Amino acid sequence: MSDLVARTGRHQQRYEAGCRLIAGCIPFKYTYSDDENSGADSGKSIEVLMINSPSGPGLLFPKGGWENDETVEEAAVREAVEEAGVRGDLKGFLGSYNFKSKTHQDEFSPEGLCKAAMFALHVKEELVSWPEQSTRKRKWLTIPEAAEQCRHPWMREALEGSFSNCLLEDKTKNTSSLDHQ
Repeated sequence: MSDLVARTGRHQQRYEAGCRLIAGCIPFKYTYSDDENSGADSGKSIEVLMINSPSGPGLLFPKGGWENDETVEEAAVREAVEEAGVRGDLKGFLGSYNFKSKTHQDEFSPEGLCKAAMFALHVKEELVSWPEQSTRKRKWLTIPEAAEQCRHPWMREALEGSFSNCLLEDKTKNTSSLDHQ
């Protein structure tokens, strides 16, 4: 059982113009493969972490309500711990995505409108136990695999557009900083 506890309830949720404000992330890690025949490093690839949804098929990225007592970045990191059991460093803001939730309609957002602020999260630690482990399973996937299994079009858009661009920019920065050493 996890010592961490997931936040529940709507009393601290943020809303803006009838939209519930959401924070989430695309957790990722670098994997390195060796060519067994030559002994050479054949390169670095990226895998993203997705979780199942208790309410239906397809996979999701961790996300949830942004609460009044935290920054949007803190909310994104918290959701990664609660839902996916991972900790890491935020590497970039991917953008805001509007969507309609069928399961989260309330008095402040009767139509279930949501606005999600998404970030890239470089995973540094995978927890053995986490708050939602009894209802969430996690799965590491390549970017094409993740795009294929994404439950929501807006998550696929974040993955294939902003996330991929964020990684390319980060790679360019790291390469150019190495060139100047």
